[in-house]
Amino acid sequence: MDSVFQKLRRFNLIMGAFHLIQGILMVFMAYFVIDKLEAFQPTIVQNYLTFVPGEGLVLTGRELFTLPFGILVALFLFLSAFAHFLISLPNKVFNVYVEDLKKGINKFRWFEYAISSSIMIVLTSVLFGVVDIASLLLIFVVNASMNLFGLVMEQMNAGFEKGKVKWGPFIWGAIAGITPWIVVGLYIFGSGSVADAPWFAWAILASYFFAFNAFPFNMVAQYLKIGKWKDYLYGEKTYIVLSLVAKSILAWLVLFGAMQP
Repeated sequence: MDSVFQKLRRFNLIMGAFHLIQGILMVFMAYFVIDKLEAFQPTIVQNYLTFVPGEGLVLTGRELFTLPFGILVALFLFLSAFAHFLISLPNKVFNVYVEDLKKGINKFRWFEYAISSSIMIVLTSVLFGVVDIASLLLIFVVNASMNLFGLVMEQMNAGFEKGKVKWGPFIWGAIAGITPWIVVGLYIFGSGSVADAPWFAWAILASYFFAFNAFPFNMVAQYLKIGKWKDYLYGEKTYIVLSLVAKSILAWLVLFGAMQP
């Protein structure tokens, strides 16, 4: 069994390296190769009501700060790399990781997803025009909550028996997870002309559709003990591969989406 976890440790190191290399490449492109990426820094605003004599309450706003878009897309990948390296080092963290896996839990995965994927959905939202700080904060927290529901799902079903799985956290997490994308969809199709949606809008939505279904499928397969998923570690490896593929596709799509007119 120890050899299995040592192989998993090396696998995490390799996947972390892939994330790290992509993050470095994105920073290099954003600040040394493609001027448009460095220049793309959307302004985040705060909307609020103010009283105007003769008009009553009027919705207005103020500029808060500009968003360093390129570096934040890279940060999305750097966080994933850091998480892989953290749990792979031969220390107390790795020991906790192993002991949790034996129970069918990986808290590190869900905490990392809660931060990194929430950064990505916020950047995607900004790309499509969501620049109000209140909306972005809500999107971040709702998406983070979706991932923390995944952690609760594993904690509630640690050592579960087939047929006795508690699916509540899975359902609530799915509801929370789809909500930010409904907001993005409202902005994409807000003009009423679907044909006007840019190519990267469809590409990002298609990638998200893949990710949104692939990750839950992996969890469902684990709890239904379908085929190789009878072994929790097989599902863990699948999570790691899905994470690399989905994050890489989304990160590059969002980055090149920022280069569009």
